[in-house]
Amino acid sequence: MTNTYLWLNSSERCWRTSELEEMGLSRRAVSELIRRKVLVRLQVNGYVAAKYWHSLNDADKARCKLLAHAHASRSQAASAYSHTSAARVHGLSLWNVDAKIHITQSASGSSREHSQDVARHKAPLLPSDLDMVDGLRVTSLARTVVDCARLLTYRQGLIVADHALRLGAQPTELQEILARQRGYKGVHIARSAIDHASPLSESPGETLTAHILSEMPIPQPQQQLVVQTRLGEHRIDFAWKEQKLALEFDGKTKYFDYVPTSDALFQERRREKALMEEGWVFIRLEWADLFKDSTRGRILRAWWDRTRSAA
Repeated sequence: MTNTYLWLNSSERCWRTSELEEMGLSRRAVSELIRRKVLVRLQVNGYVAAKYWHSLNDADKARCKLLAHAHASRSQAASAYSHTSAARVHGLSLWNVDAKIHITQSASGSSREHSQDVARHKAPLLPSDLDMVDGLRVTSLARTVVDCARLLTYRQGLIVADHALRLGAQPTELQEILARQRGYKGVHIARSAIDHASPLSESPGETLTAHILSEMPIPQPQQQLVVQTRLGEHRIDFAWKEQKLALEFDGKTKYFDYVPTSDALFQERRREKALMEEGWVFIRLEWADLFKDSTRGRILRAWWDRTRSAA
């Protein structure tokens, strides 16, 4: 049977049962293809080719499950994909978040759902709270940020809020939605995350680095400082200008960075040499450093060393 349905191996689309039947597959044949690991069932009435599914990373698998749900389900006019599901559709960065599908519907809507992977939320949806992205009805960028920040931990919500601000979310709109949700579960954490969010962080790693620095007993550095060197202008992730101390988050995939890794690494080292010629000293953090107690000590020692040398 596997050889008979090779067309599935090249498929990257989601299929409904009825569509597979139109391609000549009986329900019994569908079950057999699932058993033979040619086909993967993601939702009731939602399938993808196993070859395509196993080629995806975790983030893309979560988005694929969402698309399979949308393709298999009949959407309701009073509902929209929301929370982390809407974040995935909007292209927002998520950190350490599960693949559960979230749907928000007005209080008058039906709450029927056939999948344990789907969470339904009842809440008012104004016209300004809704958007259409890639053919899916989702909560707006601003509403998505607030909903995510209420649902997630502070640091997870901060990552979403930082990225949304960088994509153009307006602080005033976020505050308006927060005001409407006064008294909702998680709104206190959401307000704190949004109040501390910044469009200057260019990756989740930079967001978490900024959070660490905000809790340290030293002056806060300037983010994305532009420095002139013999090779032109260069930006520093976090800079104490007076001390000429730079903190860079390494190993990052920036929100809008599509430069091949080898080229990016070469340019980064070339840029660092030019800045060092101008007297700059670097602290470099990798992802694992963000979760080590010793990292704060490294930063603090470097800042005091440069402060004393600059005196």
